[in-house]
Amino acid sequence: MKHRIVVLGAGYAGAYSAGYLARQLHSDDFEIIVANAELDFVERLRLHQLAAGHELPHRPLAEVFAGTDIQLRLARVTSIDAERRTVTIADGADTDRLEYDTLLYALGSTTADNGIPGVAEHAFHVAARPSALRLRSRLDELGEGGRVLVVGGNLTAIEAATEIAEARPGLRVSLATSGELGGWLGPKARRHVLGAFDRFGITVHEHTKIERVEETGAVAADGTVFAADATVWAAGFAVHPIAAASGLAVEANGQITVDRQMRSISHPDVYAAGDSVFVIGDNGRPLPMSCASAGYTGTQAAAAIVGDLTGRKIKATALSYVGNHISLGRKDGIFQLVDGDAHSKPGALRGRSAARVKSAIVAISAWAVSRPTFGKPNHKYRLATTREVSPKLVTA
Repeated sequence: MKHRIVVLGAGYAGAYSAGYLARQLHSDDFEIIVANAELDFVERLRLHQLAAGHELPHRPLAEVFAGTDIQLRLARVTSIDAERRTVTIADGADTDRLEYDTLLYALGSTTADNGIPGVAEHAFHVAARPSALRLRSRLDELGEGGRVLVVGGNLTAIEAATEIAEARPGLRVSLATSGELGGWLGPKARRHVLGAFDRFGITVHEHTKIERVEETGAVAADGTVFAADATVWAAGFAVHPIAAASGLAVEANGQITVDRQMRSISHPDVYAAGDSVFVIGDNGRPLPMSCASAGYTGTQAAAAIVGDLTGRKIKATALSYVGNHISLGRKDGIFQLVDGDAHSKPGALRGRSAARVKSAIVAISAWAVSRPTFGKPNHKYRLATTREVSPKLVTA
């Protein structure tokens, strides 16, 4: 019997890790199954562009995994039984149960409604491809002067508001945030963001907490009504509840608690990567939910799986967060560096140069998913027997 590795999710963390494992482990000893709801690899970093009306390249997972023995299952993950080592998946009305020896959980995150009434029923978001397309369809319906309200003050909110305003200048775009827009940025970067919002004619409502979303807009805690034909909810991310319901040890927010090698602290045959993992970075702070974190944790999880199953030494991946890339439409942007304490540095790359850097990083991230070994030789490590594996070999 082959050792079965099941990977849940094929986003930045899951797709990269699955491809790496397939290129490093011998197919005579290992079977790799990837369960994902989408046929394509979805560039989540660009979904605000898709919502605004831009076309994104299709990257079929069959092509991403070409040349490997990965078995792709197009289905939603509905539950995990960590004690019985099974995963239940659903494709329409059909369900199936996958048994695993090793599990890599990389289901990512979705938008966080923060318990605000009406978000699920009336708001749009850009945390997944179907939802981004739903927003795009709604924006297509709006005529000249249509009103769009973006709720949130983080990177996603900033990118969504500026992208929509640039791509659809006939719409009236506004943004409401409970704090200061880009308040965590350095002074130069924040001035640049505010200048971009002025240039696009985006109205900003700071220190405004939305307490209810309705079909015709949103209502703030002080009773102010913001009329909108489309409300875009971008007030943070939340992980899927599947992990918490599975019996795995999780944090209060549902992220899987892992050790430095991305192994579940309660079930060492389960690894986690991406937004769904809680891990402390090299600066002593939890890694944020981001594409960068997906890269770090996916690389570490894949290395740990290879090491644990073959007896080879596990190389430690740096878990350092260096900054934020923020696009402000297609021709403007910011690259804000942070220090070791995750505080923004005074300076920042701004303008067209920053936009080019952001585009390059997005392109490299997509390229790396289908080339996880970066041109290095593909090894074909065999499954180690119990006596071949020692604590010294599997501990970084």
